[in-house]
Amino acid sequence: MPQATPAKIDDSATPISFPAVGRKKLTAAFDGGRLTSDGGVLLLAQAERAMGICGRLAACIADRRDPTRVTHKLEDILRARILAICCGYEDADDLDTLRDDPGFRLALGKLPGSGAGLASQPTMSRCENAPTTRELARMMGEMIGIYCASYPTPPVAVTLDIDDTCDVVHGYQQLSFWNGHHGERCFMPIHVYDTATGRPVAMLLRTGKTPSGAEAAGHIRRLFRHIRSHWPNTHITIRGDGHYGRPEVMDFCEAHGVDYVLGLPTNAVLRADPTIVTVADACATQRAEEDRPVLRLFAETRYAAKSWKHQRRVVARIEASTMGMDIRTVVTSLAAPGPEDLYEVLYCARGNAENLIKLHKSQLSSDRTSCRAANANQMRLILHTAAYWLMWRVQQAIPKKAALATAEFATMRVRLLKIAARVIETSTRIRVAFASACPDADLFRTIANALKPAPT
Repeated sequence: MPQATPAKIDDSATPISFPAVGRKKLTAAFDGGRLTSDGGVLLLAQAERAMGICGRLAACIADRRDPTRVTHKLEDILRARILAICCGYEDADDLDTLRDDPGFRLALGKLPGSGAGLASQPTMSRCENAPTTRELARMMGEMIGIYCASYPTPPVAVTLDIDDTCDVVHGYQQLSFWNGHHGERCFMPIHVYDTATGRPVAMLLRTGKTPSGAEAAGHIRRLFRHIRSHWPNTHITIRGDGHYGRPEVMDFCEAHGVDYVLGLPTNAVLRADPTIVTVADACATQRAEEDRPVLRLFAETRYAAKSWKHQRRVVARIEASTMGMDIRTVVTSLAAPGPEDLYEVLYCARGNAENLIKLHKSQLSSDRTSCRAANANQMRLILHTAAYWLMWRVQQAIPKKAALATAEFATMRVRLLKIAARVIETSTRIRVAFASACPDADLFRTIANALKPAPT
C-alpha cells in the first residue's frame, strides 16, 4: 500500500531549549514573524537617496535585457548589492537569503509583505559581469564625480594619497600575477583617498606587480582630468610612497601645476651627498655622546637622477640608533615647510591612507575579487567603494562629540546597522518597531533626522 508523503516540517519553528529561568521553562524558535536583523539598513537607504550613487552608476551601464521580462531595475540591483555589503553580506550568494528580508525590502522602496522579492544571486552575478570596459571607465569617472559632489563648494586645495595594496587571489583570474615581495599570486589595485576627510576618490584593479612610472603617470593623468572637469581652480597635491616617486609622475605634475610629496628610494649617490653625510655623521655622534637609544635629524639637498630633467628638492630623515643608521628620503615640488615638518607632518600623514585601505579591504571585504574576469572584479571594486561612501555618509551624520564619531565601519555596523526590528504593515501605514532597550536609540534618531531629505 503506497505511503502518504509526510508533511514538510518547518525547522525554523522547532523549539530550542535553554536552561530554566526562575523555575520557568525557557524555549526559543525562529517564528517571530516579520522581523529584520538589519534595521539600520534604513539609515543607509537615506544616505543613498541623498547621494544618488546607485542612479548615477546605473546610468553608466546599458541595460541589454528584454524590457518585457525585466523584474528588477538595474538601479535596484546595484542598490541591494551595495546595501548588503554595508551590512556585512559581502557575497552575492547572501542575497538569496535576503530577498524577503523586510528591512531590505523597505530600503529598496518595496512593501514588506507583497510583490516580488529582491534580486537573487544569479541576477547579481550577471549584473557584475555585464559592464563592458568602456562602461566601467564611465563608472569610475562617475565615482570621482561623486567625490567632487560630496563637497558643497569646490575646496581651495586637496591632498590626495595614492597607494597600491596586495589583494591575494586563489586561482588564475585575469590580471593576477605572482608578486615576489609578497610571496603571493595577487592583484595590486590602486587606491586614492582624500585622507584628511576620509573620502574615497578612485579604486582601480590592476595586475599584481608594482606600477611602472609610465603606468602611474597615466592613472594620475586620468584622475587629474576628471577632477579638473569639476574643480578647475582647486590646487591638488599628490602624495605617495616610493612606488610613485618616478620621473614620469613628477614630470606630469610639474607640467600641470600639481604639487607632489613622494617617497624616493635611496641610492649610493644620495647616501654620498655631502649635506646628508654631514648630518648623518652629526646624528650618529650626538646619539653616542648623549647615550640615546635613537636620535632623528633631518637634512635637505638638491638632487637629480640621470633620468630626471632637472634637480629637485629632496628631504632626508636620518635616524641613528643602537641598531645602526637608517635614512629615508622624500622628493617634493614644495618649497615649504622645512625638512622636519615636511617629513614628519606632511609626508607621514599619508600613513592614515593605510587605515582607510583597511576599512575598504577588511571591513567592507573589497578584496573578495574572486571572479575570473577582470571586468567583473573591477565592478566589485566599484560596488564596494559605493558601500564605503554610504558608511562614510552615515559617519558624517554622527555628532562630533558622540563616541561613534570616530568609530571604524565594523563598529558602526554592529552598533547602528545590525539592529533587530519588527516591521508592521497595515492598510494605511508601515511601522518599524525597534527594541526599546536599544543602547544607541538616541544616536540612531539623531542620524535619521540628519539624513532626512530637505523639504521641497
